[in-house]
Amino acid sequence: MKSLHFDDTIAAIATPPGEGGIALIRLSGQEAREIAIKVFRSRKSENLLDLPGYSARFGSLCDPITGEAFDEGLLTLFVAPRSYTGENAAELSCHGGRAATSCALHAVLAAGARLAEPGEFTQRAFLNGKLDLAQAEAVADLIHARTETSRKVAQRQLSGSLSEALNVLREELIGILAAIEVTIDFSEEVGDLDYSLLLNRLAKVQVSVHNLLLTADRGRILREGLRVAIIGRPNVGKSSLLNALLQADRAIVTEIAGTTRDTLEETANLGGVPVTLVDTAGLRETEDRIEKMGVDRAKATIETADVTLFVLSAVEGITKKDQEILINLSIKSKSRFVIAVNKCDAIPEMATILNDASALISDIQVVSVSALTRSGLDALEHALLSTTSAQDKGSSSDDVTVTNVRHKTALEEAQRDLLHALETTSANLPGDFIAIDVRGALDAIGQITGETAPEEIIHRIFKDFCVGK
Repeated sequence: MKSLHFDDTIAAIATPPGEGGIALIRLSGQEAREIAIKVFRSRKSENLLDLPGYSARFGSLCDPITGEAFDEGLLTLFVAPRSYTGENAAELSCHGGRAATSCALHAVLAAGARLAEPGEFTQRAFLNGKLDLAQAEAVADLIHARTETSRKVAQRQLSGSLSEALNVLREELIGILAAIEVTIDFSEEVGDLDYSLLLNRLAKVQVSVHNLLLTADRGRILREGLRVAIIGRPNVGKSSLLNALLQADRAIVTEIAGTTRDTLEETANLGGVPVTLVDTAGLRETEDRIEKMGVDRAKATIETADVTLFVLSAVEGITKKDQEILINLSIKSKSRFVIAVNKCDAIPEMATILNDASALISDIQVVSVSALTRSGLDALEHALLSTTSAQDKGSSSDDVTVTNVRHKTALEEAQRDLLHALETTSANLPGDFIAIDVRGALDAIGQITGETAPEEIIHRIFKDFCVGK
């Protein structure tokens, strides 16, 4: 693991690569101001070292060695602790061309800054107490949010909704632990442990942790996206259905069976949820070597899918091959299934085939659709999302949602410790035994916000950030 020197002044380009109106060079560290003014020449005659925080000046950006101006832009200054990182900080805005941006970065590095590591600005914010670890992870989630719903969830976590809920639980567990330990050390003065009261307090914390875990499935999907494999025999309209959901002609559609020979992935926004739709080769026995590879990839796609969308043709009805494929896949796969009976526009009466499709697997959702006329697509989207709890069931802006697998794992650990604590409390075992499990739950919750997270976990989290954030 690379050791970082947090007493250095760091710099990085904070805007995306490419061409744009403005690019931003960010600096943070004790000498951020001094390094920035080696590169910046104000249009005013003033001492930039005396400017207060939140000051901005227009001027020229210059080579710190030759003094030659290479661009013009803005200098914005921040004074510790009132900055993103909690340190002295500065931002240089220049024109957003590749050459100008590169020149500005090289200038501040030549003036004494070090190139920042990925996520080092946010890591410094965490270490300086500006953010806890859950909020820091929300920064990355906000940057990578692909829909308005996932953006809102990330913003709520960044504003501290999850952290506040966890801090309430931590404070209660600390209080419980104190109540146990005082009876261990001072039983003659305070009396014996009140098991009934303790059981009630532990149960309330355990229910709160359980309720947080109930949000994890939907939260993970909002953060990472829902993966849907579109499966079925050749020529049932899988590619047409993909195009209809995307509202774009992305997949080639012909009347020739076996047109799709490889997987085709595209991302769509369905009901505020980022969904990756994977079109696959039609499932059938074939001697064509290339098509056979496509069929094998189609089957493999199901293993990584959250939902398998099994497509039938209303024109052909449910064939024996359809039944064999669906039953075989549902037995082997952990994916959840939705059946789409396509081409409903060509059949006047759909009741029989829909009933027959529902009977193929118990508790399966069956939707009548037409990729041609777009009939039934809203119902199909609802079925895909509700199958995995991804459907927004009217959650308010204040709802706490667990979106991170690391957070879910820590909460599951806390849940196990709390259940053990409830068992030992119910059995009226000595307080020492109960305290072990309470400390375990406290430690697990602390791993989410960072109080008890190991150093290697912290470094791994920030390593996945982009440079400049």
